[in-house]
Amino acid sequence: MAYARFATARLAPGVPRLAALLPVLALLPFLPFAFASIHLRTISAFSLVWLCAFKLLLLAAGRGPLHPSLPLVRFAACAALPIKVVDDEKRKPTTSTSSSSRRLAPAFVLSYAAKAAVFAALVSARCYREGMPAYAVVAFDGAHVYLMLELFLASAAAAARVVLGAELEPQFDRPYLATSLADFWGRRWNLMVPAVLRPSVYLPVRARHGAAAGVAAAFLVSGLMHEVLFYYITLDPGCTTGEVTAFFALHGACVVAERWWLEEARRRAWRWRAPRRAVATAMTLAFVTGTGSWLFFAPVTRSGLDKAIVAECEGFMAFLEEAGWKAAAAARLLPS
Repeated sequence: MAYARFATARLAPGVPRLAALLPVLALLPFLPFAFASIHLRTISAFSLVWLCAFKLLLLAAGRGPLHPSLPLVRFAACAALPIKVVDDEKRKPTTSTSSSSRRLAPAFVLSYAAKAAVFAALVSARCYREGMPAYAVVAFDGAHVYLMLELFLASAAAAARVVLGAELEPQFDRPYLATSLADFWGRRWNLMVPAVLRPSVYLPVRARHGAAAGVAAAFLVSGLMHEVLFYYITLDPGCTTGEVTAFFALHGACVVAERWWLEEARRRAWRWRAPRRAVATAMTLAFVTGTGSWLFFAPVTRSGLDKAIVAECEGFMAFLEEAGWKAAAAARLLPS
């Protein structure tokens, strides 16, 4: 990242910058293999092979969120971690000080402590998954993935916030309250992905072929990158079956159809009444989890990877529990 900042600061956007960044782009796909842990390998692949590579390609084109004028530590953190610093025009006046940005709010800490407790309970209850009805398994797996992702990404964001002293954009915004597919994918779920897909895929395609093509292209690229992540998770090319790409292509088509329906209803003044918020949320989550069970989770469960992931989570929690008991024992031995 230091080299990328140094090189791009001395070259104009375009082919010269891209040529200078090619060694970095060629190195990034090899870095996640340094981790034997499934979770660390997956998170590093997501952060480096996907997000960081797209950010560097945008930098080569002279577009944000990276810029050579950023301080080195902030440049490296924003490039290599799944975070995005809030733009100056979006920052609230009351949260502009560095000291307040470095502190973690009590509500933030309590919220994620509660989510960690729920995640631990889900991992502990995983042994009952086989006996659950099909609809409960779908909800169980969806909650597990959501909490695992949010906890990992929030940990990286909390560390970056303390180090950088900057206000960061949220990575999730209560996706369980989404009232439509566009709301779920564009404004609530894993927001670091649309933050890079919007300027790198959606906007260029929309400028040439329209908004519908831009949405479809963004979802297609997301599906292909998820196939890459599945390879890093499993280390088995046979698990990249195209089902995950089909999942995102289907959701892209549904988002386009959803937008078309709303625009047509508005343009033609149809007497169509939108469902109540609770109904819309239930329908959205049912569609996401149902299609996810059909296409997204199929390669994971078929390969038995879900059991390996849970076993790794159980090992990590056992490690934390043992460390906690040792710390408590050491504290009792200290003189009062």
